[in-house]
Amino acid sequence: MGEQKSSNTVWHNATVTRERREKLHGHRGAIVWFTGLSGAGKSSLAHTVEEELHNLGCSTFVLDGDNVRHGLCEDLSFSDEDRKENIRRIGEVAKLFLESGAIV
Repeated sequence: MGEQKSSNTVWHNATVTRERREKLHGHRGAIVWFTGLSGAGKSSLAHTVEEELHNLGCSTFVLDGDNVRHGLCEDLSFSDEDRKENIRRIGEVAKLFLESGAIV
């Protein structure tokens, strides 16, 4: 975790753990991160993989880069600094999905 800008936040540990969620889903949570050049087919591949996992009964979600830039990261440009922040934000959201027991 990075350094907090506010001292008014406290981390709360959940009683429903990742392990319990994974047991409920019947599989482990995981992050699968596709990287590559724009237009290389990452989104198409991610959605194909998600479809197969869904057909197997897995809890899944795709964090598509373009979709995330329409909401969570709409305030970011494509500067080096903003690209780094975009990846940090998506990483944090992916970590939350992982803790939920999903494959993201």
